[in-house]
Amino acid sequence: MPSKSIDHAFTAGSLTGAAEDPTYAGALSFMRRKYSKKLAGADAVIWGIPFDGAVSNRPGARFGPQAIRRASAIFDNDPQYPFHRDLFAQLAVIDYGDCLLDYGNHQKTPATIEREAARILRSGATLVTLGGDHFVTWPLLKAHAAIHGPLALVHFDAHQDTWFDDGKRIDHGSFVARAVRDGIIEPEWSIQVGIRTHAPENFGIRILHGHELEEMRVADIVYAIRERAAGRKVYVTFDIDCLDPAFAPGTGTPVAGGPSSAKILSVLRALGDLDIVGADVVEVAPAYDHADITAIAGASVAMYYLGLLAERKAKKAASAES
Repeated sequence: MPSKSIDHAFTAGSLTGAAEDPTYAGALSFMRRKYSKKLAGADAVIWGIPFDGAVSNRPGARFGPQAIRRASAIFDNDPQYPFHRDLFAQLAVIDYGDCLLDYGNHQKTPATIEREAARILRSGATLVTLGGDHFVTWPLLKAHAAIHGPLALVHFDAHQDTWFDDGKRIDHGSFVARAVRDGIIEPEWSIQVGIRTHAPENFGIRILHGHELEEMRVADIVYAIRERAAGRKVYVTFDIDCLDPAFAPGTGTPVAGGPSSAKILSVLRALGDLDIVGADVVEVAPAYDHADITAIAGASVAMYYLGLLAERKAKKAASAES
């Protein structure tokens, strides 16, 4: 097997280009991207937030970033399906590591996340975050809205996360309600996909319930998302429990009756024309996983985000040359 180096996460001389590590060995950054705190030149930044102090059921999502990075090693150096390209031929990506949080003082958590996210975003890079429970999306939304203004939210989840809170709670089930009340997301341009629970308020956000997805083609789901979010600055948040537990058992609040990973990944693949300014994948809890099923799904979601960014950059380059 030809190989010039191993541990590409440390030995890489460039932010672009594929790694050569075997899938079963080497340092486990996300897709072998170079670990770095230097943001200069990066088109996209992978960042982990190992926090699960806001869960209402099973804990363990603090180990999500580790599990997703480990699972991402399965993406070898061939062109990535379904993008037909080496994602890193032109797209410069670093793995920024994890957010350092004080496990004994959760009240400091949101400000710490927001402050570090803001620093990354000021570099001009697109931030792709690995959670962590879904509370982490709240400070992430604040950091993105501070730069881009109110956002359209494309939210894949089994839960609406619109429960009331007092603005101070550390709770993974209320960030959407808080974001609407604070003007951070625009409900009339937002959509939630895969919902299989009831909450007291929807704030005018379009909801595609789990049973509806069963009857809808991928093209219909994509159309509904575009109808809401096209032309807006979009933040995509993906709670892994959007997927049926058959495809994502390793999560804190699984809900039966959800879509397959194949169907929802096909939806993600078709969202390249949206102006996605930030994204996350959250609630992977590997202690409840089997054979890395959930971690692989989470890593795939994050890889698709990078695939859309790589495709967008390649199209811009081709347009500039023509």
